[in-house]
Amino acid sequence: MIRAAVVEDEPECREQIRDMIQDYAREFHKQIETSVFADGQELLEAPGRFDLLLLDIEMPNLDGMKAAEKIREQDKEAVIVFITNLARYAIKGYEVDALDFIIKPLDYSMFCMRFERALNRVQERAVRRVGLQLSDCVKWMDIREIYYVETRSRLLYYHTSEGVFSVRAALKDVQKKLEPYHFVKCNQCYLVNLYHVMEIRKGSAVVAGEELEISRRSRNAFLAAVADYMGSC
Repeated sequence: MIRAAVVEDEPECREQIRDMIQDYAREFHKQIETSVFADGQELLEAPGRFDLLLLDIEMPNLDGMKAAEKIREQDKEAVIVFITNLARYAIKGYEVDALDFIIKPLDYSMFCMRFERALNRVQERAVRRVGLQLSDCVKWMDIREIYYVETRSRLLYYHTSEGVFSVRAALKDVQKKLEPYHFVKCNQCYLVNLYHVMEIRKGSAVVAGEELEISRRSRNAFLAAVADYMGSC
């Protein structure tokens, strides 16, 4: 299920966009849950996160551009599409990593083309993400931002570009999920993202600047996996 948010201060246009999304979902057999908001402040106060945001730019209280800036402080993955009759905002949209712009007045055929592109981006990003069940929330991480996973004292420690996060889980279960994305054990304690292997030494691997031991048992399989990965890049 994809969660989409429509943020538009004009009621008629807001309903038109929701209707277009519903028509698209029926036509192409997609499961899309759509929520509508009258301005950016309502969006920020809504519970949960949205996969796709369709934001009008000119709105009272909190406009679409400022709302997008605040969302980006917490969520780097949500796909943002601006809906506007002012094409001059296109350059500024890059500052918040906006995928696209839909220009008013809305045309269903053009809307479907742009909307499909946005859905494809949502699905691409979903494949690359993993949810970390922390003590107070679920944190979504891009897999490439994970350096390695360490097991210690019955906890898993995710070493990432944003810091270290602890999760109560078994390494073998996480390994099954991450193996398709080139995560390989260098010993019983470390599951390494090969994307971040910087150097192989005699008995260790340098991963994102940290030196991790390669055990005798894991050495051959680990080195073969590194060679295969480097050869495919």
